[in-house]
This record gives sequence, C-alpha cells and structure tokens, in this order.
Amino acid sequence: MPEFAYILKRILLIVPTLLVILVVTFTIVRLLPGDPASAMIGDRSTDSDVTRINAELGLDKPLPVQFFYFVRQVATRNLGDSFALHEPVTSVIAERLPVTLMLTAMAGFFALAMAIPLAFVSALRRNSATDMAIRGSFQVTLSMPPFYIGLVLLTIFSARLHWFPVGGYGDTFGDRVYHLFLPSMTLALSLTAVLMNSLRASIIAVLDAEYVTFARAKGLSNRTILLRHVMRNALIPTLTLFALNIGTIIGGAVITETVFAVPGICRLMVDSIFSRDYPMVQGLVIVLSVLVSLIFLVTDIVQVALDPRRAR
Repeated sequence: MPEFAYILKRILLIVPTLLVILVVTFTIVRLLPGDPASAMIGDRSTDSDVTRINAELGLDKPLPVQFFYFVRQVATRNLGDSFALHEPVTSVIAERLPVTLMLTAMAGFFALAMAIPLAFVSALRRNSATDMAIRGSFQVTLSMPPFYIGLVLLTIFSARLHWFPVGGYGDTFGDRVYHLFLPSMTLALSLTAVLMNSLRASIIAVLDAEYVTFARAKGLSNRTILLRHVMRNALIPTLTLFALNIGTIIGGAVITETVFAVPGICRLMVDSIFSRDYPMVQGLVIVLSVLVSLIFLVTDIVQVALDPRRAR
C-alpha cells in the first residue's frame, strides 16, 4: 500500500531530524555570550563563585561529556532542572505548553476561517471591486509586523473600548478563549493574507482546468463543482503553506506572548535565553521541534488523503 509506506517513511525521517536538532541546539546554546553562573550571581560574581557554580551545574566538564549527558537525559525524558527556576524542565514546560498550543490552535483556526471563504469570494469575483478590497485590506496587515498589529489591537479593543483584557490567561476554558482572542487574532491576520492569496490563485487555476469545464458541460451544479472538484484540489497547496507557516506562528508568538503577557513557552524561551538557562532553552527547542515535526506529519497524511497520487 503506497500510502502506508509513504507515511512510514515520513515518520522515520523525524528521527534523524531530531538528532540534528539536538546537536545544533546544544552547540548554539553554548555559543551564547555570557554564562549561567554570571547570570545567576549577577554583577558581583567572582571567579571562584563562577567556578564553583559551573562545577555544581556540570558545566566544567568537556563538551563531549556534556553532550552525552544531554542526549541521555533526552532519551530518558528527563531534561534536567532549570538553572533559573530550580524546577524540573519537563514540569515547567508541561505547565506552559498548553497555553502556547491553545494560542497557536486559535490563530490557525481564525486564519483558516477567514482565508477560505474570502479566497473563494475573491476568486469567484476576480478583478472586481470586491476582489480588490479583500486583497488590499489583507495586504496592509501582511506588511505590518505582528508586534505592531498586537499593539494596535491592544490599544483599540483593550485600552479604549475595554472589550478584551489587556493580558493574562484566565482559569476556565471560556475565560482562556476570551483572554487569548486578541493575541490569536494578532497572529492570524498576517497568516490569513498569505493563505488567502495562495488559495485564491489555486482556485482560479482549478476553475480554468479542463476537468472543471467538462464537469460544467455534464450539467453539474456550481455548488457540486466547487465542493467536489475545486475545493478538494485547491486546498492541497494551501495546506502545505499552512503547515510551513506554523513555525512562523510560533515565532510570532514569542513577541505576541510578551506584548499580551501570556504565560506560554515562547515567552519562557526569551526569559531563559537572557538568563542563560541551558536546560530550559534546550528543552523548549526540543519540544517545539517535535511539535512542528508532528504538524508536518499530520499535514502529509491529510494531503495523501486528499490526493493519493502524492504517495507514489
């Protein structure tokens, strides 16, 4: 079965990808200027204090030995203790990860919910005033950095209109959706413009295809043609683009979580880098890498389901 073999191959490709990520993460973290001991002690640190703390943290050992311990910890799902928070890295990530997952999921949902219908309207009325208005509006959001969009939304809907909270996360599910609405819209607006332009071009290409012309000649209704022929084929490249932009959403969440004071792992990543918290940074990079790899895997499975020819 070609579909099963294709999916199995994609799963096996995750393993060498993660191994490369382990090496790159371990190396880059140790190339950061400064050291954890100085960051923990502060400006009054002495050479003897730095040496003592490095020995306690195991940073005085050769780099190959440190890398061996790091790989062993990852293999046993024990990412060590945070230098700054003095708590197990896995516990801190498990507490913060649902926040970022919910923020990313809401941003992706809002982006698709806006991009798909607007792309169909724009494509079916191409070169009209409606098409120009839709494309022009989202071209403005595409040209703005996410942090600026966040500040604009925060100023209008929180500071002036008082419709949404300035920051935080909330306790109940409904409260969390309420608190994360503006941060998720901040991430979704830029992504919506990218997805809408891609889907609009795909829809126009499919509408001009010969099999759509043949379907019209057979007397099929426009609704049947759009749902059965156009949408199925036009969504495939857009799904690929959506998966590729998941990393962009997570990257934008670093600034968005800071602007809206959202206690997610992206904000934790920034704090950990400044404090030279090696175990936390390494653990966060690994978790985010696994998350993005799984999203790519799910995207490939959906693409094969929509078009089995991709598995050949």
